[in-house]
Amino acid sequence: MKHVQIRGYNHFFEDIHQDKEEVILMIHGHPFDHSMWNFQIEALNNFRLILPDLTGYGKTDYKAPKIFIEEQALDLAILLDEIKIPKVHLIGLSMGGQIIVEFTRLFPDRVISLVICDSSPAGETKPSYYKRLDLAERIQSIGMQQYTEKDIHKYLHPDTIKEKGSAFNRVYQMMINSNLEGAVASLRGRADRRDNFNFLRRINVPALVIVGESDSFTPPEQMEVVAKQIPGSIFEIIPNAGHVPNLEQPEVFNKLLEGFYNQLRLHLKKQ
Repeated sequence: MKHVQIRGYNHFFEDIHQDKEEVILMIHGHPFDHSMWNFQIEALNNFRLILPDLTGYGKTDYKAPKIFIEEQALDLAILLDEIKIPKVHLIGLSMGGQIIVEFTRLFPDRVISLVICDSSPAGETKPSYYKRLDLAERIQSIGMQQYTEKDIHKYLHPDTIKEKGSAFNRVYQMMINSNLEGAVASLRGRADRRDNFNFLRRINVPALVIVGESDSFTPPEQMEVVAKQIPGSIFEIIPNAGHVPNLEQPEVFNKLLEGFYNQLRLHLKKQ
């Protein structure tokens, strides 16, 4: 992996298909790392792909008791500056979806399109605020291994758990290897995130909203509301998938991406 220094941290990222002109910045969720997008790399071989490990995850450093969504978005902008990329397509899943919406709010002129996966940018309610802080304390207490064993079923479709194939193994390995302190700091920061739900109405770039049909964190009915807030967005539900449809049903997920970008290219050619 490559790395650059941002605000005193070493930020690690993969830079794939560097000969391509169009760039997709792909933002992972919690408690994962950049490798959650491995099943998409070949399908997106017409794009240069930037896959960072976010602050506190994977190989990237962290040095704070809280890691805020706004900081993650700022760090991504600085990363793009460092590698001299002015504009990008954005893909984000779960926490990554919250980050790319915040990035779009802060840097609208740098965004070509959005793919929001299994993610709502709404702020916490009072109950969910304390629930997230409680989760941070629980993970701090029991560690990533025990947390994974107890909660991995919440991320996946029952069939994925039963099969224990490549999707299950990828999620399991990312979760148990996630940096404990980084994951806890990120949960604490997310509890205080900005409510960006109303901002969705101001998004003026093409957007695709995707959700797994059995997502227990952001179920389809919630994601449909998100999609309806974004003018002209496309909404898709992926069958037999939970919170990580890009891993559980990669062929279906990849076809949705390919169709979205092909349609976008046709639209841009007509302009």
